[in-house]
Amino acid sequence: MPYDPNRADPAYLPDPERYERMPYRRVGSSGIQLPAISLGLWQNFGDDRPLAGNRAILRRAFDLGITHFDLANNYGPPYGAAEKNFGRIFSEDFRPYRDELIISSKAGYDQWPGPYGDHGSRKYLLASLDQSLQRMGLDYVDIFYSHRFDPDTPLRETMGALDAAVRQGKALYVGISSYSAARSEEAIGILQELGTPLLIHQPSYSLLNRWIERGLLDVLTRHGVGTIVFSPLGQGLLTDRYLDGVPEDSRVRRGEAFDESLLSEEALTRVRDLNEIAQRRGQSLAQMAIAWVLRDPAVSSALIGASSVSQLEQNVAALENLDFSASELEEIERHAQDSSINIWAPSSDA
Repeated sequence: MPYDPNRADPAYLPDPERYERMPYRRVGSSGIQLPAISLGLWQNFGDDRPLAGNRAILRRAFDLGITHFDLANNYGPPYGAAEKNFGRIFSEDFRPYRDELIISSKAGYDQWPGPYGDHGSRKYLLASLDQSLQRMGLDYVDIFYSHRFDPDTPLRETMGALDAAVRQGKALYVGISSYSAARSEEAIGILQELGTPLLIHQPSYSLLNRWIERGLLDVLTRHGVGTIVFSPLGQGLLTDRYLDGVPEDSRVRRGEAFDESLLSEEALTRVRDLNEIAQRRGQSLAQMAIAWVLRDPAVSSALIGASSVSQLEQNVAALENLDFSASELEEIERHAQDSSINIWAPSSDA
């Protein structure tokens, strides 16, 4: 049902045992720890979903020990709606717990018309951050990201904007997303020179999208930069929804994910084989996919979405079995192959 600001709603009191339920991992060589599972608001938090459902998901996430909520300027629909809706819920439920939360936002993709509402210029990034803070009702974000590499803007300008955000008190830390290994190393050097070290990189990573293993993780580990991976479920491919083909109501059919032509019978066979391994482990395919990306200690957190409280709880239950035997990893390796679903490759390959 639509959100009614006048309806009675009990004051939110977090579960006092929330920190006993969630393991926390160090972010690179920094002093920050993130929950092993973080919640992203990329999908399901726009104006097309009831605010009451958003509130229930966010409350349950915090009760489960999820202290990190990840947003971006253009999450919606429409653009900005996820930040606006999060801001309303934050104001009513989470403001007393602001110092227990890591809240992040990003800028880099199209947000408003004209030449100053996209990519990586200083003007765009800092203006976007101001707008994000206003929508969320925050004085600062904990992490501000460059959402993608911009080949048409000098990297020094983009990194200088991140540095300025910290110096202006509008962000505590900075991050980058979907940058290649080479571009990441360049960004790290510029930020070190400016005096604002890179905290974290946010790349896509899953059993079927393994590009970060080809050099990026080595760069980040060598420089003490943390990694939070997004889309560990391969945009839904690594769930039970595709075991029998492509559902008519899926994000792929709606044109909201990778092209359906990439879902070959060979790819779907790999998904079914991986599901059989998960079943033997006593997990759903989604749970095993999340556990698998967390197998590497270089990964600080797995960023998941949720369309319901029950889906959130099922995915967080992946933490109940994070251990893999050598034989399981060997068997998974035979089926966990890149399947051309990295739709962020224009940035990560640049």
